[in-house]
Amino acid sequence: MITNEFQYRNTKSLLAEFETRLEALEASAADAARPKLRAIEIAAVRSQADSLREELQEYEEALRSGAVETFTAGGVLGIAELFVKARIARGWSQAQLAEVLGIAVQQVQRYESTGYASASLARLADVAAALGIDVSETATLRRTA
Repeated sequence: MITNEFQYRNTKSLLAEFETRLEALEASAADAARPKLRAIEIAAVRSQADSLREELQEYEEALRSGAVETFTAGGVLGIAELFVKARIARGWSQAQLAEVLGIAVQQVQRYESTGYASASLARLADVAAALGIDVSETATLRRTA
């Protein structure tokens, strides 16, 4: 999952590299000495490129655009991902969330990179309140004025 603009730019760059590699593999497929091996290589590169496209699409069209307002977690451990998705859907950077919480941006980065594993229940409640989300089995963004 893409969690910030840095990762977004890196993912776009990586996708371009995979697409270039895929074009080269497909162009040389007919001349390959081992066609079955080349077909497997092409399938692997195509699969990875498709995964990167899906991540980019989720980040661009669903999260960053604010089009999605409800996120579902597969359990308690999924709540961390909900917080990241809600932050992105709000259009907030990690720095903006940190400012609202009154903590250092590095702390938000640590929370997000570790799935909020070190956050207390009180901190999780603070994050939910800061993001303006109600958490139950799903997290739903409340409309703001």
